[in-house]
Amino acid sequence: MVDMPINDYTIDELIVTCVSRQIEDGELVGQGIATPLVAAGFLLAKLTHAPNLAFASAIGQAICQNWAPIGVATIERLWIQQSLLSIDFVDIACDFLPRFSIKEFFRPGQVDPYGNFNNIHIGGSYEMPRLRLPGSGGIPDVTVTGHRNYLYVPRHGRHTFVKKLDFRSGIGHDDGRTVGRGPHYLISDLGQFDFEPDSGRMRIMSLHPGITLKRIIAKTGFELVIPDDIPETVPPSPEEISLLRKTIDPLGVRSLETLSGSKRRKKLVEILKSESKMTGPIFDKNFT
Repeated sequence: MVDMPINDYTIDELIVTCVSRQIEDGELVGQGIATPLVAAGFLLAKLTHAPNLAFASAIGQAICQNWAPIGVATIERLWIQQSLLSIDFVDIACDFLPRFSIKEFFRPGQVDPYGNFNNIHIGGSYEMPRLRLPGSGGIPDVTVTGHRNYLYVPRHGRHTFVKKLDFRSGIGHDDGRTVGRGPHYLISDLGQFDFEPDSGRMRIMSLHPGITLKRIIAKTGFELVIPDDIPETVPPSPEEISLLRKTIDPLGVRSLETLSGSKRRKKLVEILKSESKMTGPIFDKNFT
């Protein structure tokens, strides 16, 4: 692996940095399963501007203040080994999270103009879908009552940004709400977005360096609210890049969410091999 100059950055590092900037010191944040971009963003915040950050994790249902570097086969070290308290999943989703209004980032399989989103299936019917998604976990509970929901989409495209969902598992800005509110913010690999206060529709906040407005419009399956003046996303600082590469995620687990197909598989194998050297065999030798 060739080291990149510290003043260069990858798209996963830009997304992680944007996630980090949404975190305030002293907050309690929620960490889902298989979301390394979010985990890296939380840890980057903790090691820079939010040292008093605490975590509620779906991995082991743990509450943590300490931290560990991100891994794949060793991901439990990040949460379970740092746990101050463990609570079963049902209690976390139905009691703890709604009561404490934890800030949490969700990755939607589909998202509509109002921040409603889908993690159940795409195409077909619920019983016979074209593509079955991972599922909603505690998302229906948290998004109905929560006030601090955030979204992220590592690969921005019309297949994700849709006019109408195939299934709604997370509620956005809906006139029928009696409690809670829709998402505050969405980060993708093309830009940053929020939701217009009056209409609840998704609005462009900033374009990532090198990304044009025309490209975002072409990659989005509905009309966005477009301000007159759209700034450029501020890139990661050399300090933030150094922390990510050397301390928080030296294995590069965060990049798995921005890769697909053979590139993702190749990167996953590289990570597992590196972890195996550090911890002993953790996968079959024939897995290549």
